[in-house]
Amino acid sequence: MQVRTGFATLVVLAVATAAAVAQQPTAPPTTPYGAPIGLEAARKVMAAAEAEAAKNNWGMAITILDTTGHIVMLHRMDNTQLGSIGVSEDKARSALYFRRPTKVFEDTVAQGGIGLRTLALRDASPVEGGIPLVQDGKIVGAIGVSGAAAPQDGQVAKAGADAMK
Repeated sequence: MQVRTGFATLVVLAVATAAAVAQQPTAPPTTPYGAPIGLEAARKVMAAAEAEAAKNNWGMAITILDTTGHIVMLHRMDNTQLGSIGVSEDKARSALYFRRPTKVFEDTVAQGGIGLRTLALRDASPVEGGIPLVQDGKIVGAIGVSGAAAPQDGQVAKAGADAMK
C-alpha cells in the first residue's frame, strides 16, 4: 500500500511541478513606445478592421488609441451592442499599457492556477481583441475590438494591426 501511495505522491508532484513550470511568467515585451499614431494611419487601421468585420457580417466596436492612451478613432458599426464600446477601449488600453496582445492574458487566465493572478492586474483585459500597433519597430498606439466572440474580435483587430505593415 505504501508503494502505491508513494508512487501516487510522485505523480501528483510531477504534474504540479510541470504545471508550475508551464505557467512561469515570460519577460515583458521590450518594444519601445514611439510617437503617437497620426490620424491618417489610424484611418488606414480602422478601414482594414471595418472591412474585415463587414466581410464577415460582424457588428463591432473598434477603438484606436494613441501612445498616450487617448482615443484617436472610435467606430461602432450598425447594430453593435452598446457595451462593446467600453470593452473595445479596455482591450486597446490593455494592449497599449502592457505592450502585448490581450490574447496573452486570455491564455494565461485559461491555464488556471497561478495564471489567475492576471485577473488582479489593473487595466489587463483577459479577452482576445486588443493588439498594439507597431510602426518602424515602435508602438504608436493600439486597437481594441469587441462585438462578437473573442476569436472574431481578435481576427478583426489583427486585420487592423496588419494594415500598419
